[in-house]
Amino acid sequence: MLKDLGIKSRVLVLTLLPATVLAVVLGIYFTWMQLSEMRHQLDERGQLVAQQLAPLAAPAMAQGYSKRLQRILNQVLDQPDVRAVTILDTERNVLAHAGPNMITPSPPADPEALTRVSSVDTTRILLPILGKHLNLAADSLGNDMRQIGWLELELSHQGTLLRGYRSLFTSLLLIGAGLIITALLALRMSGAISRPLHKIKMAVAQLKEGHLETRLPALGSHEMDELAAGINRMAEALLSAREELQQSIDQATEDVQQNLETIEIQNIELDLARKEALEASRIKSEFLANMSHEIRTPLNGILGFTHLLQKSDLTPRQQDYLSTIEKSADSLLGIINEILDFSKIEAGKLVLDSIPFNLRDLIEDTLTILGPAAHSKHLELVSLVYRDTPLSLVGDPLRLKQVLTNLVSNAIKFTNEGTIVVRAMVEDERADRAQLRISVQDTGIGLTDQDMRSLFQAFSQADNSLSRQPGGTGLGLVISKRLIEQMGGEIGVDSIPDEGSEFWISLSLPKARDDIEDQPRAVLLGRRVGVLEPHPLARQALQHQLEGCGLEVLTFDTLDQLQDAVAAARTSETPIEIAVLGVTSREIAPPQLCQRLWEFEGLGCKCIVLCPTTEQAHYHEALPESHTHTQLQGKPACTRKLQRVLLDLLRPAQAIVEHPLLPESRPPRVLCVDDNPANLLLLETLLNDMGGEAEAVSSGRDALEAVKRKAYDMVFMDVQMPGMDGRQTTEAIRQWEVDSGQPPLPIIALTAHALSNEKRSLLQSGLDDYLTKPVSERQLAQVVLKWTGLPLARSFLAAPVESPPLENNLKVLDAEEGLRLAAGKADLAADMLSMLLASLEDDRRAIRDARLAGDQQGMIDRVHRLHGATRYCGVPQLRAACERSETLLKQNHPSAAQALDELDGAIERLEYEARVI
Repeated sequence: MLKDLGIKSRVLVLTLLPATVLAVVLGIYFTWMQLSEMRHQLDERGQLVAQQLAPLAAPAMAQGYSKRLQRILNQVLDQPDVRAVTILDTERNVLAHAGPNMITPSPPADPEALTRVSSVDTTRILLPILGKHLNLAADSLGNDMRQIGWLELELSHQGTLLRGYRSLFTSLLLIGAGLIITALLALRMSGAISRPLHKIKMAVAQLKEGHLETRLPALGSHEMDELAAGINRMAEALLSAREELQQSIDQATEDVQQNLETIEIQNIELDLARKEALEASRIKSEFLANMSHEIRTPLNGILGFTHLLQKSDLTPRQQDYLSTIEKSADSLLGIINEILDFSKIEAGKLVLDSIPFNLRDLIEDTLTILGPAAHSKHLELVSLVYRDTPLSLVGDPLRLKQVLTNLVSNAIKFTNEGTIVVRAMVEDERADRAQLRISVQDTGIGLTDQDMRSLFQAFSQADNSLSRQPGGTGLGLVISKRLIEQMGGEIGVDSIPDEGSEFWISLSLPKARDDIEDQPRAVLLGRRVGVLEPHPLARQALQHQLEGCGLEVLTFDTLDQLQDAVAAARTSETPIEIAVLGVTSREIAPPQLCQRLWEFEGLGCKCIVLCPTTEQAHYHEALPESHTHTQLQGKPACTRKLQRVLLDLLRPAQAIVEHPLLPESRPPRVLCVDDNPANLLLLETLLNDMGGEAEAVSSGRDALEAVKRKAYDMVFMDVQMPGMDGRQTTEAIRQWEVDSGQPPLPIIALTAHALSNEKRSLLQSGLDDYLTKPVSERQLAQVVLKWTGLPLARSFLAAPVESPPLENNLKVLDAEEGLRLAAGKADLAADMLSMLLASLEDDRRAIRDARLAGDQQGMIDRVHRLHGATRYCGVPQLRAACERSETLLKQNHPSAAQALDELDGAIERLEYEARVI
């Protein structure tokens, strides 16, 4: 509603509306309270009059003095608000009456106490006159409860209401006066804002029309004057630029006229112009690269906050709006990224990385991302990586993935039915390098010779008649070509119109050290698996993947054949223990598949279902509860994910720790730095148990001395420590390396909690990599191998331990989780829990002292220390409270105090439960 109003109206509404509501509410409240108080006072006054009248009337009644009784009643009428009074005998017959007839019904009689009845206009009181009222001396009143008669008294409400109305009228006058004054102030305030804005609007309109001489006067307030001064400076700059431009034009015209005198001078000028054009093109490319980067930065913010907002509670319409915003921003970001890449290539500023990567994972990740787009058009995506193709390579995986994404995305755009196949094969191989050929083949519309000639040109597309439908900038293939050429390879295309196209990449890359996880697992070797996949190429790809895992693969054409084979081999020495089913809803409906899966389960055969990503939701609803989400996967299958599911299904119930055969090498020497004893103990224990040589120190100064004293292969460095923290220690080590000529030592940041902007800060401080606690054995093994090249001899290949999700009903003490976090070592888990409990009271007291002293950094440090200790103990409730407190403290959030109270409560609950146990 407010968006349709001007600034003046908004100020008026926002000023008057709260004041009016508040004044009305307070006026009603205080008027009601005053009326209630006056009504209460009236009742008390009537009760007092009745109680004072009873001793006066009792002697006259006892002696039969009716005239005296009447005179007393007449005098009572002089009291304020007394309307009528009556004296009755014990039979309720009137002995004396003063005033008009009573209009309120008589209250119920109580021979011992006063009773009353109230109506809208009057209140009627009935009081028994007893024998104790015969003597007027208060100290002589006895306990004679003998009844002599009755006293009735009626009070009028008119005086009370009149006083209430006067009070209400006064309140309304005050409210009205206040609102008038508020309105006048609001009008004055809105005028002080709107008038300068109107002047600014008119001045900007004049500048827009070209009147650059327009200037704004002083507007009467500091902020408005600053704005006016800024607009004036802008106008002066524009005017100066226009004058300079005109002077430049005049000078250029004069120069051209002079240079046209002779042919020789003209040729020189042409040559100079050509050089200037080349320089301008280069400058243009640099400007475009910088500008594209500046535009992309706020777009990334839009996308990031859109993702955050999507995680909150929203209505379906709001979710739809956010989805539209996200898609639009993604589309715009994709275009800007293409322009940025093209500009960087043109300006010669694109630098390629050279890091190890897995080729199969890269291809499968690309197809996983593009799978929904292909499946929405009922296309089959297939990844064929031939067995002799080396997988561990060194190059720029991000840029290679960008090229593959562009090629596969184009294939999906221009293919309406059929198959898209990505093949990877080796053309030539040496000890240290491999010549690869990666192709993307589709069954789409194909390309003519003319299309292929203009295919790799900037801002052009193969088929302009279709360019409006799929969209795009026409830069994708140009960027892909430049990237591949910069990598030292080549890219090309073979195509037949109306039959399809095959884009290929030929690239020579260095080999990397083989990944341990690519080796076949002992638990899978020789196991038999049945495969049902109607599509021939998809079946071939799936067979390659399963055989690469060490399995014996049997393929079948129908589900009945597979089920019969499973039943026949059930009692043999080599049963078919796993069935991998590639299905679509057109081939078998989800309910029918559910029934068949139960039959396979009855035969002792576990099933893995592969279906299009667009149909996963339908199959998930229909599958039996015994099939978890890991046994239902989208096409095309991801080898690593498939291998993890196979291990989960085939290995025994107990966790099997495999020790792959590693080449003989010396154990890596690792220095562990952490001020928390529990964290230090766990890290040292894990590294030593996995075959490393770990040494532990508890401070940054000790770490610096240890590095100077002994040679290490790498350092795990806690970030937040008292005295010399992780950043300062790293800077000191780097300075010592420079002074002494030592090679750089890999230093890995290790911290319990980090905000999103801390990773960049850590890497800029000289740290080489970043790990968030809790770290698992697998993470440690991968990081050690990555930075030292030395494998840990007994590293675990199980999935990394993940922190349980934060829920409202987290356990105070979880023994199973503590055992998992200690890698199954019960004595280590008990030691870490004991160390945590021993330091808990000191941490609690330190946090309270820092809170009382207002020491924000001290609170962050102590909570971070406690958070790090909880990461390796089964205390999920305390860990969640630490994480929330640390996050809110670092953000200086108003809820930080509440979070600290919750943390204190979590500590108290843990101490209580530990005592009980």
